[in-house]
Amino acid sequence: MLLNGKGTRIRAIFKGYDMALYTQSKVTTPEALLALPGPKKLQFTALREFSGTEIGRLFIKAMGDNSSKELVQKHSLASLRLIEIFSGQPKLSPGDSFSMEFVPGKGTTFYILNKPQGAPVGDAEFFGMVMRIWVGP
Repeated sequence: MLLNGKGTRIRAIFKGYDMALYTQSKVTTPEALLALPGPKKLQFTALREFSGTEIGRLFIKAMGDNSSKELVQKHSLASLRLIEIFSGQPKLSPGDSFSMEFVPGKGTTFYILNKPQGAPVGDAEFFGMVMRIWVGP
C-alpha cells in the first residue's frame, strides 16, 4: 500500500496523535477516497497518553457526528467491537501505535501495538464511516 496522506490531530493547542492513510493508489478528494476499492489502512501514533476507553468513545462519537443515524445503527455491532477493543486497553502512551486495516471480503482488523485484536469486523461501508471522521464534510 502507498502512503496517501498524513497529519497530526490537534485539539485546542494539544497534539493528540499522528495519523497516516495508506491505499492501493493515490487519490486527492474525499469522494475518490471513499469510492476507492481495495484495502485501506489508518495508522496512528499517540502523541499523549490516552485511555483505551477515551479513544473508543471519541471514535464512536465522531462516527455518529459524520454519518447518518441509519448507517450508525446498521453498523452498531462493528462499532461495539471497536469500543470493546479499545476499552480493553488500559492506556496508550506517547509513541504507542494503533491501526485499522480494511481488506475487502474480510472486514476491518484493529491493531494495538501492531498486534491484531481479534477477527475482522464490518464491511467497506463500515470502514467508510470510520474514514469520515477525518475526510469529507
